Amino acid sequence: MVKIRLKRMGMKKMPFYRLVVTDSRNPRDGRFIEEVGYYNPLTEPVELKINEERAKYWLGVGAQPTDTVRGLLKKGGVL
Repeated sequence: MVKIRLKRMGMKKMPFYRLVVTDSRNPRDGRFIEEVGYYNPLTEPVELKINEERAKYWLGVGAQPTDTVRGLLKKGGVL
């Protein structure tokens, strides 16, 4: 099953995340198919950038977003 989920990046106690399309069996920070955006919760205001075209493509072919990513996609105006 293909999922859209967060990949944790950054240093200890200073995370930022990439929204990636990956097989659900891969580890959280492991191999991925495509990067569709990034999310930085530490900046003020929160930094969120999503490639809407690619995100809509992956949702259209059946990729399932995680609950957190679903919320971010709603904030980003994709859903």
